[in-house]
Amino acid sequence: MPPAPPTADAPDTADFGSSGAPSAGAAPTVAPRDVDGAAWAVAGGRWTAAALSSRATWTALSGALQRVPPRDGLGWDLRGIEPLDHIGAQLLWNHWGQTWPARLAMDTPHKAVLDQCAQFTCSLPPEVPPTTAERLKSFAHTGTRLAIVVRDFVRLIGQFALDVGTLARAPHRGPWRDISGQLYQFGATALPITALVGLLIGVVLAYLTSQQLRQYGAETFIVNILGLALVRELGPVLAAVLVAGRSGSAITAQIGVMRVTEELDAMRVMGIPHGFRLVMPRVLALAIAMPLISLWTSMAALFGGMIVADLSLGISPAFFLQALPRAVAMTNLWLALAKSAVFGIMIALVACHFGMRVQPNTESLGRRTTSSVVTSITVVILIDALFAVLFRGTGFR
Repeated sequence: MPPAPPTADAPDTADFGSSGAPSAGAAPTVAPRDVDGAAWAVAGGRWTAAALSSRATWTALSGALQRVPPRDGLGWDLRGIEPLDHIGAQLLWNHWGQTWPARLAMDTPHKAVLDQCAQFTCSLPPEVPPTTAERLKSFAHTGTRLAIVVRDFVRLIGQFALDVGTLARAPHRGPWRDISGQLYQFGATALPITALVGLLIGVVLAYLTSQQLRQYGAETFIVNILGLALVRELGPVLAAVLVAGRSGSAITAQIGVMRVTEELDAMRVMGIPHGFRLVMPRVLALAIAMPLISLWTSMAALFGGMIVADLSLGISPAFFLQALPRAVAMTNLWLALAKSAVFGIMIALVACHFGMRVQPNTESLGRRTTSSVVTSITVVILIDALFAVLFRGTGFR
């Protein structure tokens, strides 16, 4: 049992003058007072959960309590508090360091509430640092999950290679209608948005480049800069990012909905392989469509750059088109097309991988779709960096 609270002959409220304890309807307050050479802390107002729920009230009371730190010999007069609930009592008890002050003046209802806090308040146990075994277990769990993800993705790639071999051996049994449908969805319907974004990127890049080249009288080099940057790097990467956000999310959502509606289970029961009918058509469609979309995006960006070069630098479209083949070697175009094909394959594989891992609930569907888009864009950037390192000496004159 906790020790009984100390009692003291509290000073008369009138000794505090007109600035004594506030009325019952006021906000909770506490202030130090000196009476006959004795230090007292006078509390008043409503110390309830409703009164303390206001941010302004809580901030003001916290500042007042900081100005009245608990110390030896300080008495507390709680008779001006009305009412006092367990929230206010717990605040006082914690401020006192979970011990009774030296002198205390309070009413009987307040004493009952404070006695409950003193009896049932317990200190939080210190946080135990994780042991070596727990750290190893956590690392093993994370490593195991990562290994499972890598295993499933490698298995998906291997199954895709086997399905392509099956298609090559028996092309008449291939899902050509699915491939053509996916080509239309991923390729033809993506042309307007990729052209618009490519055009705007070309305009912005040409405008910023022209501002710098004009200072040095090197306006004609805008053809070299735009051609090499858009054909080799920006065009394929920009198209891949747009396709990853547009088609990659669609692939994951389509397969995920099939998981939620148990269509994948029905296909397994009927003996229809998921890889041959779901994964392979989408991967082949994106592998074919991505180089074409990349070329289309680069052309739109070059067109926008050509217009800005004509308007801001006076470089005619005829000169731009004539100088472009001399500025950009054909090797850059083949490199961009090959890189785009790899982008398409990886985007489709990542999207199918996350679609297959969707759990039969809508929350998992949304989470996997988001992860699919983020992972696809990250993979695109990593592959582009890898191509830049491997072919750093290719395509430059």
